[in-house]
Order: sequence, then structure tokens, then C-alpha cells
Amino acid sequence: MCAWVLWLLCFAPLFCPSLACFHCFVGEAASVRLCWGYTVTGSGVRSIDRCIKMLDSIFNNNQTVIDAGKVGGGYDKQLKQILDAEILPIVEEFDQKRNNDYVYEQRLRTAADNFIAAASKLPRVSGCFPPCGFQSAGAEYNCITCQYDSCEFPLDCPVEEMNVTESSRSRMRCDVPFALSDEIEVIWRFAEEVKTQQVDQFKEVTVGVDRLYSIPTTGRHHQGTYQCEIYSDQRSIVRLYFYLAVTPRSVAGHTELQEIFDLSLLPGGQLDPQTGAPPPSPLLLPLTEKDETSFPQSDAPKKFPQPQKPRRNQRREQQLILPCDLDS
Repeated sequence: MCAWVLWLLCFAPLFCPSLACFHCFVGEAASVRLCWGYTVTGSGVRSIDRCIKMLDSIFNNNQTVIDAGKVGGGYDKQLKQILDAEILPIVEEFDQKRNNDYVYEQRLRTAADNFIAAASKLPRVSGCFPPCGFQSAGAEYNCITCQYDSCEFPLDCPVEEMNVTESSRSRMRCDVPFALSDEIEVIWRFAEEVKTQQVDQFKEVTVGVDRLYSIPTTGRHHQGTYQCEIYSDQRSIVRLYFYLAVTPRSVAGHTELQEIFDLSLLPGGQLDPQTGAPPPSPLLLPLTEKDETSFPQSDAPKKFPQPQKPRRNQRREQQLILPCDLDS
């Protein structure tokens, strides 16, 4: 028993620098037992150090093994079961027995291939959804660090701008593209007038589970930034921001009338295809010298002669004409 403990103390540090799929699931004691009888072909020398290097080459530095271990949350236990099923029988078979290096390599490579085939069938993660939020469901297992990697997004989402007209309804939804737990808490906060993400400027408005915040009749005092923070198991998951800009009804009405007037100057009420706005009315544009010379002569109005005043004798003749017959 003392000799075995001495062996473990001497050779266990050799396994510590290599943290990967093999050493994430196979303990140091089992690794020492596995490598105890590793014998170099030709010299007949036992070498635990060379056995460890072989394990690194077949498991820890094998990208195919690492990729097979990138499973979704909770499936690292299945990875351990798969690897134990391949390695532990070899440990029992090789324990305190000498075997040549080529025997080790053949058996370990077969174990690695079986691990890759079985681990690749486990569920993968759905992935991370940018740009914000703590997404535990999107994390995948990392065989190099022996833990799950988070999506590493900031907790705060970018500010979403909303423009509403005074006295109209406003709605904001605290929705995220990634999955949330069944039990969540939603806190809505408000920072009046300003557009900000400074947490100390917000005042708490509501606490509950409602992810919809509605204002039936929006007033000027509702203008500002709204913050929605979602908690799960008393841990903050994400913070969303909405900046609400309120336009006075009088200004909005004037703008609408101006647009209607501009459209009325156009045939069919069509907009300028390039700018999307009504072009200036041709009636309001000044006529240039170039425009005058470019008019076709056929389109120019014809010039009628000015009426001439009758001469004196013509006027007398006109006065002698009677509208009736004198013989009757």
C-alpha cells in the first residue's frame, strides 16, 4: 500500500499540465495504473512519461476528440460514462503488467475512435445569440478547460429607440432570442427624460413576471429610458433598454398636414422614387432663360392680331345699317 501511494505522489504531477478530455474524466490514480507497464520496444524500459505523451497525442491534442466533446449543458456526465467504458477495462487489464508501446497505442487509438463515435451522437448546443445576455443554455463543454464556456456577451443590451405620438399607446416587450428558465423575475425601471444606461439613474417601476410594459396614453412625462432586467435563480440574466421619445400631438398633426399638402401637388399622389418624399411643385419653380428657349414653337401660344379701330367713314356706314326691312 505504501509503495502504491509513493508511486502516485511521484508520477501524479506529470498528469496535471495536460487538462483535456482524457484527464477531465479519468482520474490520476487510474492514469498511473494504466501507464505502469508501458514498455519501450527494443530497450525493454518501462516509461510512464512516454505513456503520458502518447495519451496527450491520442486524446488531449486530438482536435477530433475535442470537437466530439463539445456537448450541450448537462451532457458532460455522459462524456465521462463513454470514456470510462473505453478506458477502465484497459486499466484493469494492464494493471501491474508490462505491455509494449505498440500494444498501448493500438488499444488507446481504438478507445479514442469509439469515444468520438459515441460522443458525437450527444446533443449539441443551439449556439449563442448576440449581442447580450448571460446564456447558459448556449454554453458548450470545453475538453481543454474541463468546464462549460459561456457565450461571453455583456449583460446590457443596446438601447432601442422608440418614437410615439402624444396620447397614443406605447408597448415595450422584454423578449430575448435565447431560452429562459420557467421561473423568472422581471423588474422594470425608468429614467425620466434622459437616454442612458447608467444603472443609478433608474427608479424601480414594477416587479413581477410580466415581460410586457404598456402605457395606455403616452404623455410628455413618459419620455425617457426604460430598463427591463430579467432574473433567474436570483441571478441577473439580461438588461434591455428602450428610449421612448414622445412627439407632441400638435407637431405630429402639422407634419401630417404638410405631407398631405405636398402629395396634393403631384399627379396621383406619387412620391419621388429616389428620396421617398414629394418633389417640389413645378408651379413654384422660377422659369429660366434656358427654359424659354427650349420651348418648341408649336407649343407656344399663337399671337392674334390686335383689333383695329374703325375709320370715320366706316363708322358712318355701320351706323346706317338698319336691322329691319324698309319696304315692309
